[in-house]
Formats: sequence, C-alpha cells, structure tokens
Amino acid sequence: MVSLGLSDIEDVSLLDHGLELFQQIPAITSNRIFKPSRSDYWIGMLTTRQLRSFETLAETLHFGRAAKQLSISQPALSAQIAQMEELFGCALFERRPVGPILTARGVEVQTRVRRIMSELRDLEALGQDTGELLVGQLRIGIIASLAPYLLPSLLSEFRRSYPRLAVGVRENVTATLLDDLADGTIDCLVQALPVDRRGIDAILLGEDRFWLAVPEAEARGIASPVDAAELDHRRLILLQEGHCLRDQALDVCRLANRRDLSLLGATSLATLLRMVAGGLGITLVPQSALSAERRVGGIAFLPFQEPAPSRTLALTFRTSSHRRTDFERLAELIRSCLLHDQPTAPG
Repeated sequence: MVSLGLSDIEDVSLLDHGLELFQQIPAITSNRIFKPSRSDYWIGMLTTRQLRSFETLAETLHFGRAAKQLSISQPALSAQIAQMEELFGCALFERRPVGPILTARGVEVQTRVRRIMSELRDLEALGQDTGELLVGQLRIGIIASLAPYLLPSLLSEFRRSYPRLAVGVRENVTATLLDDLADGTIDCLVQALPVDRRGIDAILLGEDRFWLAVPEAEARGIASPVDAAELDHRRLILLQEGHCLRDQALDVCRLANRRDLSLLGATSLATLLRMVAGGLGITLVPQSALSAERRVGGIAFLPFQEPAPSRTLALTFRTSSHRRTDFERLAELIRSCLLHDQPTAPG
C-alpha cells in the first residue's frame, strides 16, 4: 500500500471535498450487510440457499413438503423466500389457504432458476467426482410405459453391484421428463427416440419390438404373425394423449384419422392391458412389458410380420454433464436387464 501525505496532494480543494464526502457516509451498524433491516449497506445478492428454496417450493407448491425436502423448518423456508421477494421487489408466490402458487413474475424467475441450478448441480458433481463409477447420487427419469418393467431388475442390480449408489427415480411422460432433464431435476432419462431438444446427448439401448395384445378368447381367430395394415382400428385402445407409446402405436398402424380409434383410453399400460383382458379392445405392447404382463393372464400376445415394428430406446443426458462414463455403464446395465426380460416364444 502506498500512503500519501498532505504535501503530496496538489489540489487541496479536492482533498477537502473527499473528506466532506467521507463524513457523510453512515457508520456500518452490522456485519450482516446482505440484509437491509440490519444494515445501511444492502448488497442485492442471491444465494444458492435461496435459489434451492425457491426451486423446491416452486416444484412442490407446499411449504411443509418443501421444507422437509430441504431439511429445514418452515419459518426458515419462508424467510428465504421473503428475502428473494424483497430483492426482486415483488411477490414471487401468491399465498393461499390451500397452498402457494407462482405469480407471473415467479414463473419468469422459475425458468431462470432451473437453468442456474442445473449448471450448479453439474458443477457440484464435478467436484465430487472420484473416478469411481456409479457412486454418490444418481437421479433417473424413466418413461411411464417402461418404468414398471425395467425398475425391478435394475434396482436389484444396483443393490447387488453398486451399494454406494443412492438412486432416485422419477416416472412420467416424455415431455415432462425432458423438462426435468433440462433443468437438472434428473441426471439422465430412459426414453424412446427421437429427442427433439437441444443440448441433449443419447446412448442407444436397443430396439423394443411391438406385439399385439388381444383378449385370450379371440387369439385363435387372428392370423399370426399379424399384418399391422389389417388391424381393426375401431377396436384399438391406446394410452391417453401425452404418452409417447400412443404416438408410436399410431405411427405403426399408420393412422392419420384418429377418429377411427376407440373412445377408450388409459393413463398406464397396466390399466390398458386390463381393459384388453376384459374384452374391451386390442392394443400394442412393447416387448419390455411382456414378461411381467404374461403372468397376469387373460391376454394373448401376437407377433407382427417382419420387419416387426419397434421403438428405439435410449439413455439421454445433458451435453454439459461430465458423467458420460457413469451413463455408459448405466446403459450396459439397462441393456442387460432388458435382454434378461425378453420373451422366449410368442404366446
């Protein structure tokens, strides 16, 4: 540090002006300078704790559940949100007796917070990387038409071979899970291609062939292997809108006019197949579901003529993630589980 004496300053009027300004600065009243109520100096600064609190509350829309997920008290969570709202100068949540909802500005903030937290999680994971495969935390998303059939064998393999891996699983439709992947809520996603998002890489898992599920009592009257072009579309029942399996089935059947379809639909493949077993119609089923669904009974699964229709499964993840070696190993495990569950013969 260089010190100057008065004799070193040629412009004495400038010195006088500086001393006058210095005397007008109020004394610091607290070392908590980030909080306006405690100090005359407020530095508008968001903290990662506030961002995590906002993100969790925006997702759960419930103070109790959000506080539990964050392992903090509800008053502490409320304080974090209040500090953010004070910083932005507006309400981010509308408090209602039935629970909070995001305001218009809150929705705006949520979009940016998701991006920030996604990058932050990737950065944190980089700091925890020990070079050992499949350790620590891994959050996996799986599309709803595959999750019930893949998870039992996959989780069993995790417990047996990777006991140090803490796994979290989220099941939903593809579009929602891709949003979760983009904002960092999950680390990777097991889905059917194609992927229509930027910044997403994919590792192929293989083909998941389609079979025709018909009521067992009707199987003898249907020529096998089945010609997809000759299906009775009026009896075809599918998953509800939003499920990729629905769109894949429509593509297989080359249906341009969806009014030909049955008015029936279901939110899960298991429910759909119970409807088939009850004689309400026919549907397309991926091979990954056959081993489990055959045990229930009441349904015959018929193969299609070659080349048999199928969907391509892949493990997707953010291009920015450094965990590709983890995902490659995970892809090997998933392929092994899917292969193990393949049916040995039609029926």
